[in-house]
Amino acid sequence: MKRYYVARVTGRVKTIVVNTFTAKTLVFKTLVFNPLSIVKTVIAPVLPGGVVAVAWMLPVLSSAAATTVAAPAGGPAAVPELAQHCPPGFELRADNGCYLRSFYRDLPSLQNAGVGGPQTGLPALREGFSPQQIDLGRLLFFDPLLSADHTIACASCHQPHLGFADGRGRSVGIGGQVVSRSAPSLWNVGLLKRFFWDGRATSLEQQAVGPLFAADEMGNSPARLQTDLNGTPAYVALFRQVFDTDTIALEQVYLALAAFQSSLISLNSRYDLYAQGFEEALTPAETEGMNIFRSFVARCAECHTPPLFTNQQIAVLGTPEPEGLTLDIGAEGPSGDPSQRGGFKVPSLRNITLTAPYMHSGRFATLREAVEFYNKGRGHAVPEGEKLSLHWHIWEPQLEARELDRLVDFLGALTDEGFKPAIPAAVPSGLPVPVLSHSKSEQQ
Repeated sequence: MKRYYVARVTGRVKTIVVNTFTAKTLVFKTLVFNPLSIVKTVIAPVLPGGVVAVAWMLPVLSSAAATTVAAPAGGPAAVPELAQHCPPGFELRADNGCYLRSFYRDLPSLQNAGVGGPQTGLPALREGFSPQQIDLGRLLFFDPLLSADHTIACASCHQPHLGFADGRGRSVGIGGQVVSRSAPSLWNVGLLKRFFWDGRATSLEQQAVGPLFAADEMGNSPARLQTDLNGTPAYVALFRQVFDTDTIALEQVYLALAAFQSSLISLNSRYDLYAQGFEEALTPAETEGMNIFRSFVARCAECHTPPLFTNQQIAVLGTPEPEGLTLDIGAEGPSGDPSQRGGFKVPSLRNITLTAPYMHSGRFATLREAVEFYNKGRGHAVPEGEKLSLHWHIWEPQLEARELDRLVDFLGALTDEGFKPAIPAAVPSGLPVPVLSHSKSEQQ
C-alpha cells in the first residue's frame, strides 16, 4: 500500500499541515517545522519516487522569493536579487528551466477522451522559463511604471487575492475609465491557447500588448514604456542579468510577463485530491454536485472540461448584459464571423469562487445566479431583434433548485491558492506598489 506525505502551508510558512494518506484513510496532522528542515524531513524522501502529490509540498520554498529592498528617500530604487529557484510546483532542471510537477502530467491526453474525467491529462504548458525570467516578470507585473501615468499595474486588475481578477463586473483603467469587460482570472493561463474574452490573442506575449497600450486600460505607448524602463537603472541592471543586454527591448518585457504568468498554477484543490483517489476530500454534497456537473442532463463538463475546466473554445450563450448596456458582439469583432456574434471564450472554473461577479461583463453577482441562467432555457435572455447562433450545448436541463445548489457546492471544491506568488514590498521603479484588495478570509 502506497503512502503519500503531502505538506501544505497555512499562515506565513510557519505551520505546515502534513496530510498522511493511504488508500482508505485521510488523516490530518498539524506540525510546526523550520521552513528549511521540512525539505529534508518530508520532501527529500518523496521526490526520488516522483510521488504524484509532490506539488503540495513545494509552497514551503516560497519564502525564498526574490527580495526587493526599498530605496533610500530621494534616491534610486535598489536592485533586487532575483530568485535562483523555481516557483512552488516547479522543478529546476539542468537547462536552468522551470518545469511543472503534477500528477496530471503522467495521465493521458484529453484527445479522444470524451468530456474528460478525473484521470485526464493537461494541455501543454508554457514552461522552461528560468527562475530569473519568472521573477523579473513578477516585479514588472506589480510595477505601475508600466502604465502611462505610473498609477496602474497589471496587478491592479489581476489581484492575487481575488483569483487574479479584480472583483469588478467591468474593470477600471487609467484615469478611472471603465472598460467594456471584466478582467479574466490568470490562474493556469500558461495552459491556455486563447486569451481575452473574445479569444483574439494566441500567446501570452500578444495578450500583454493589449492592456499595456489600450487607451482605457494602462494607456501607455511602446516608445514611452521603453524609455521609462531604460531610464530606470534598477531595471537596466535586472534585464542585463536575465537577457545579457544593455538596452531593454519590449519583446523581453513581454516574455518576462509571460514567464511569470505561466507560473500561476492552481491544480491542488480538494477536487484534485479526489482525482488522485482520495474520495474523502469531497463532501457528499460536493460529490453529488460533481455528478450533476458531469451528467448529460446538466452538460457542464462538455464546455468546462476537466482537469482545466474549460475546452478553450468560443461559445455563444445569449448571456444578458447589465442594465443599460447594448449587446457586446464578442468574438464577432476580431473574427468578422457573424456566427460568433455574442460569443466569448469558455473560462476555466478553477478558483471561480474568488472571481465574482461572473460572465464577461459581471452580469451575475453570485455563482447561484450564474448556474441558474443555464437552467432557464435556450435563448431566454437574447435581446429582441437579435438572432444569435447559440451553442448547441445550451438547452433546458430543468434542474431542481437543490441540484443547482449542489453544483455551487462542487464549484467551491475547485479553489486552490497554495501557489499564490508573493507580492513584492517594493518594485524596481521605486513607485508605490498598488494597494490591492484582500480575500474575504484574509479580511476576517
